[in-house]
Amino acid sequence: MRGAHTRGQPAALAAVAAMVAGVPPHAVLLAGPAGIGKSTLAHDLAAALLCTPAAGVDRPCRVCRACRMVAHGNHPDLHLLGPVGPGAQVVIGGADAKHRGVRDLVAELSLLPVEGGARVALVEGADRMNDDAQSALLKTLEEPPAGVTIILCADEEDRLLPTVRSRCARIRLGPVPSREIESILAEHDAADPPTAARLARLASGRPGRAIAYARAPEAVRLRAELARGLLDLIDARPAARLGALRDLTAGATDLVAALAPPPVGPDPDGQPRRGRGRGVASARAPAARRLAPGGTDATADAEPPDGTDGSAGEEGGARRAPAAERRRGAGLLIALWTDLARDIVMAAVGQPAAIRDIGLLDEINAAADVVHPTELTAFIERLDIAGERLESNVMPELLLDSLVLAWPRRTVPA
Repeated sequence: MRGAHTRGQPAALAAVAAMVAGVPPHAVLLAGPAGIGKSTLAHDLAAALLCTPAAGVDRPCRVCRACRMVAHGNHPDLHLLGPVGPGAQVVIGGADAKHRGVRDLVAELSLLPVEGGARVALVEGADRMNDDAQSALLKTLEEPPAGVTIILCADEEDRLLPTVRSRCARIRLGPVPSREIESILAEHDAADPPTAARLARLASGRPGRAIAYARAPEAVRLRAELARGLLDLIDARPAARLGALRDLTAGATDLVAALAPPPVGPDPDGQPRRGRGRGVASARAPAARRLAPGGTDATADAEPPDGTDGSAGEEGGARRAPAAERRRGAGLLIALWTDLARDIVMAAVGQPAAIRDIGLLDEINAAADVVHPTELTAFIERLDIAGERLESNVMPELLLDSLVLAWPRRTVPA
């Protein structure tokens, strides 16, 4: 697949190439962390299946009419579906639904192809379907129309029903080497070499996350502020920790908004999202107030979601963030916290080359001198458990309260 845009995933590309060369499966599940390249690989597979070159030419060729339409997101036989709304859910949809959903996709697939060849359905964020939406798709997965290939992209495949997973050919994407991510950033002309090297390390093997940081320099600053805030808590008393946590969670919500993909144009994996009125809707959370350009309130015109009424709350009438937004912010804070704790451990055991956030090297080395690595290792395990519990009905605020109180303290006198 010489025309593929996917980088750093040789095994996954080989599996896709075999599908294109043989009889394509009726359903494919692409699994891996957010930003790992699932969307890019999904578009590569879609382009290859819809490509119409002369015999013997590698697909996708990227020059034929079909490939160009896929690149612009307006191929009539490429059906896109993704998360919508503040809760970032793939909804069940239907005639009376507010958003296009699974039932609409199923209805589209029941029609004949416009171009007369293959048809592809691409569902991004498939793990964001609830059980009803997955059940609505199950019949089509079991008995798909002729010539249809359904591609599901999932950050957490365990959230899909076993009956859905069992009907898909599965491809798992792993972390991309930092050097490869630097090359991807160079191809996108997204950052100069020193910046690309730093962003590649911050991305933890996820090129989509590196591109998101490159497109939003403010996000890099916010991430550094959050990390420094967590480091400052090593010397803080419990009451001060709980007091500082409110600012940290607000900053994490801002970081989620800064890293969110735009509603049109390329997504974090570098593929177009726009289509003919039926493309993937953005899952972008409403931007926090202090990130809004020109000092305006970016949430002022947003419809209050997730049970919030937009009414004034505490602290001078500040608007309380929606529940889904707070949960995403908590998840990002836990992930950043895990990276930071790991970096301190690497510094403590004499492995500076393994530190991801080299921009905080001095602060991380200082923390490694006063906190025992065994305590940090135990705390990392606690963070992993917290990340799992966040996916259930645990309140993010209570979860973060317990973490901030358990964050290791200074063991070496100042």
